[in-house]
Amino acid sequence: MTKATRRTRVRAPETPVRAALKPESPLKAMVKDGFGAIIKPHRIHFDEDVRPSFVDSLDADQALQPGREQENRWDYLLGHGPSGKIIGVEPHSAENSEIKTVIKKLESARRQLRDHLQDGTVVSRWFWVPSGKVHFAPLEKARLQLAQNGIDFVNKITNKHLK
Repeated sequence: MTKATRRTRVRAPETPVRAALKPESPLKAMVKDGFGAIIKPHRIHFDEDVRPSFVDSLDADQALQPGREQENRWDYLLGHGPSGKIIGVEPHSAENSEIKTVIKKLESARRQLRDHLQDGTVVSRWFWVPSGKVHFAPLEKARLQLAQNGIDFVNKITNKHLK
């Protein structure tokens, strides 16, 4: 091949979750394109119109499990292409008895991800989506408690949640 016929390869920009991870993080190899890391039953928690805007995903629960089998773990990190933001999503049963568990999952996720994320990286929103019927009594008190801990309780991830 001559110099004239060589092509310079242009490296595509990294997607949000990939870019957020330190180069040496073993989690980087587990990031999938688009919804690749989201198991099929959990994809229903995303409005169909919003799904194509996610450019990468990480099954954080699975990726962070080794050595932490008995710890709480958050389910997913997703990279939103248009904004470049990262969100966390936790499909989980929605009952009063699970509020503390989901809060513990978020606290654990922040601690577990600390060694993997680049300095200054922020997960812009943490969403809890019910994996079944909602059994909060009263609902507003549950939402307030979650919001005070940085968790948005939503029935489905839509475009309005990503702005």
